[in-house]
Amino acid sequence: MRPVDTVQVVATGTLIFLIIGGAGVGVLALALLGTELFQFGHGDVDGPISIETVAGFAGAFGFGGAIVNELLGARTPSMIAGAAAGGLLAAVPTAWLASRLSRAARNMRTDPTPTRDDLVGALGLVVTPVPANGYGEVRVRVAGQPVKLNARADQPIPVGAQVFVVQALSETSVHVETY
Repeated sequence: MRPVDTVQVVATGTLIFLIIGGAGVGVLALALLGTELFQFGHGDVDGPISIETVAGFAGAFGFGGAIVNELLGARTPSMIAGAAAGGLLAAVPTAWLASRLSRAARNMRTDPTPTRDDLVGALGLVVTPVPANGYGEVRVRVAGQPVKLNARADQPIPVGAQVFVVQALSETSVHVETY
């Protein structure tokens, strides 16, 4: 009895489609990580085709074409062209979706960065005693985040006392009163 060879050879067309798909996914990963290796048009203007769209198209075209190529068992140029058409059927909606998602992510509204004016009116807690005409430390919440600041007061304030910020002296220090 002869041993059976179970190694299958990947068709050349499938290999080319897989390379195209892998390159598309690699470029998409770089684009999503913020590297700007490739730019279509002016860097400050969002053109009609983003790099995410091109990368999504290439990835879906390559992997979709490879799947169709293997399903057809394509070994002739006309069958490989049919596999490419199948890859296009996968690539067009994927590119459209990548375009919409990347545009939505770039145009997403965000809250403004808090400034020293946002400190005034904040409630906090003394974490290091505040001496009269000296500095201690308080913890206040600004935009939902705890922030530890240097604090001055007209009267001494002990640890654990609740305070109210009446003036922002700088970005890192405030004037407080007991609450």
